[in-house]
Amino acid sequence: MKQSAPKASSGSISRGLKVYLFATAAVTGAAIMIIEILGAKMLAPYVGTSHFVWTAQIAVTLLALASGYAVGGWLADKSPRPAWVYGGIVIAAAWLGFSVIACESVAYWCLRFQLAAGSLMAAAALFFVPLALLAMVGPFFVRVIASSVTHVGSIVGRLTSLSTIGSVAGTVLIGYVLIPLSPNSVTMSLTAAMLVAIATGFFVVWGRNTRSPGVVASAVSLLVIGLAAVQRPAVGTVGVKEVFSANSNFGLLQVVETESGGRRWFLNDLLTQNTYAPESGQSMSLFTHMLYGLAKSYTPELRDALCVGLGVGIVPMQLAREGVKVDVVEINPAVVPIAERFFGFDPARVTLHIGDGRYYFNTTTRRYDAVVLDAFLGESPPSHLMTREAFEALHRCLKPGGTLVMNTFADLSPGRDFLGISLLCTLRTVFKNVVIHDARNGNVFYVASDREPFVMLKAPQLDSVPEPLRWAVEEAFANRIFMDKSEGTVLTDNYNPADFYDAQNREALRRQLAISYRPD
Repeated sequence: MKQSAPKASSGSISRGLKVYLFATAAVTGAAIMIIEILGAKMLAPYVGTSHFVWTAQIAVTLLALASGYAVGGWLADKSPRPAWVYGGIVIAAAWLGFSVIACESVAYWCLRFQLAAGSLMAAAALFFVPLALLAMVGPFFVRVIASSVTHVGSIVGRLTSLSTIGSVAGTVLIGYVLIPLSPNSVTMSLTAAMLVAIATGFFVVWGRNTRSPGVVASAVSLLVIGLAAVQRPAVGTVGVKEVFSANSNFGLLQVVETESGGRRWFLNDLLTQNTYAPESGQSMSLFTHMLYGLAKSYTPELRDALCVGLGVGIVPMQLAREGVKVDVVEINPAVVPIAERFFGFDPARVTLHIGDGRYYFNTTTRRYDAVVLDAFLGESPPSHLMTREAFEALHRCLKPGGTLVMNTFADLSPGRDFLGISLLCTLRTVFKNVVIHDARNGNVFYVASDREPFVMLKAPQLDSVPEPLRWAVEEAFANRIFMDKSEGTVLTDNYNPADFYDAQNREALRRQLAISYRPD
């Protein structure tokens, strides 16, 4: 005897509820992508932005989705009541609020572990549960909406399509609107509030038996979310106050200064970008004086210069004041008004290009006497600017005999020198001569040129260096290293494992910086 297809117990749901379930799938799809991307951004001030951090965030997201799909399908067969899923959405929203409040504490606790394990644990503790709860929506709603087995294919297709469209919208929204315009805490709180709103709508209109507890749970979640919205990474150093804070596509930007106003710092995800004395208008960071001094000392005639990485504009302004025609390439437009407002940068004195340095190398027809490369992504130089192909493109931007001066963080001690030695080997495939100046504070400066003989043409000009830094600058100029090692790896666009092999050094630097700014 032929059996009829089994009917879903909830196959008689109203058209209005069905539309609402589809809308919920789109909203939760958007929320999942926002959480995945924003989660890594929230952890960046503490664990950095290396591939370990993104690998951890993606792995946790995928594992949470797999778990949510499985549990959602199982629960739908046990009790296909939409109130279960909407209750889970409220819990996910509350968890996101707690994740904002607890992010700093969790991240600092995870700093005691190695970067790969610590970032994985932090991402799991903060974001696994809400992601898994949101992933339950898809399989659960298939069971609720499908009136018979013959409709399952179209229902799955429609729900998956709407969820994916929501994910695309969430990705675009977080990448182009929310991150650059809103603090991370506010963005995550808005996402959580959106989830509470969609759940509350169900409880009010369709959740007759669960209306009161659902609305109460939503109200409690909103209270937690409201507390989360005012959270922000703090600078806890005694005697230091924050005078500016804003989010950007490249992390949290902060300006802090001493209570007396005698010192000012520019921070990007708690990483010090420069130190400044407002009264004298001088940088108190050694690397700025080294970049300027090395370019002046090694370049025969410095008339045209390219600075890749604005920082706060100290080096470009020093060169421009001496009559050098300066082009600046800066990838983060949010840095420019900060440099102008707090650090004496005058955009009218230079030609400013907003964009990626690699793109500029590949497209410009300008030629320079010197290129100053001071680009960083968090605690490390961007990998795509440190390859043979990148240096070949940069080499084409130099006039014959021109000079490259590059700043990076590197450790030249045995066993920890992969990046330092590999950069040397890579530069030597493009330039005839390379010399290293080690400041012994983490900053290592590479000077490269085809000019021969390759010697320092001018003595360092130390008159403009603040007295407290003068001895350190003198030492860095004197510590001129000619290395003849061949065991380094030539870094290429196709093979560049610097992030992996230099992870130990970057982890140590990030941990040191995060702990130094930890609130008491």
